[in-house]
Amino acid sequence: MKKHLITALKAMLIGASMLIPGVSGGTMAIILNVYDKLLSSVSHFFSAPKKNAAFLGVFVAGGLLGVFLFSNIILTVTNTFPFPMMFFFMGAILGGLPALLDHAKTESGFQLRQILYVLIGAAVVLAMSFEPTGLFTAGTGFQAVLVLFIAGILCAAALILPGISISYMLLIFGLYEPAMTAIHTLDFGFLLPIGFGLLAGILLMVKLLEKAMVKAPQVTYPVIIGFLLGSLPQVFPGIPTGFNWIICPVMLAAGFAGIMLLSRLTADADN
Repeated sequence: MKKHLITALKAMLIGASMLIPGVSGGTMAIILNVYDKLLSSVSHFFSAPKKNAAFLGVFVAGGLLGVFLFSNIILTVTNTFPFPMMFFFMGAILGGLPALLDHAKTESGFQLRQILYVLIGAAVVLAMSFEPTGLFTAGTGFQAVLVLFIAGILCAAALILPGISISYMLLIFGLYEPAMTAIHTLDFGFLLPIGFGLLAGILLMVKLLEKAMVKAPQVTYPVIIGFLLGSLPQVFPGIPTGFNWIICPVMLAAGFAGIMLLSRLTADADN
């Protein structure tokens, strides 16, 4: 029961954070020490269906609850105090790096060639920022359903890969505002096609990623670190001015320290 409660709380935080452009659900899952468990539960679902269904059911329910309960609060605070909040999120992203570095190290430490993998990961995420927005137009009828389903498949990458924000993907596709409206109005005609697309995309990608993390962690984790570092420019709001000169560094440090502490606490709770 305790583990299910912890899982639900983590999922609520992940679900709420995914609505902020530039903040990745995969990043939050790594920070909260639940990323590997998620991949394993989806990839090996049928090897222990009862156990994995219980975990994923709690996680999905918690994530949806986080979206519906806290999306307005987080978005309102972020819109009201954009600079401090974005610096806080930057600190949170940086706070998740130490755990990844531990996974990426070889017996001789962090090798020079792994820096290349980091740069490749960062380049992939940065390249996405140059994609034109409004790539998808929903249309009507079956065309709308098909477009939303395809967009959902592509957005699955943002759910699985750390450093890639699902909200940013929706912005690129021109579906961010319609998605926010659909969530608040419970427009299932919009939510169901994109949701099924997300599910299909996750099932297609998760097995490949898990194999990469198990068989080649010294390559996979540096690339993921690159994803995280590449996401920082998406979150960076610009040079702070006025009182923000004081508060933003404090929020950056608070985000870093808070995530480091949270990561340790959740790791202890899982043991």
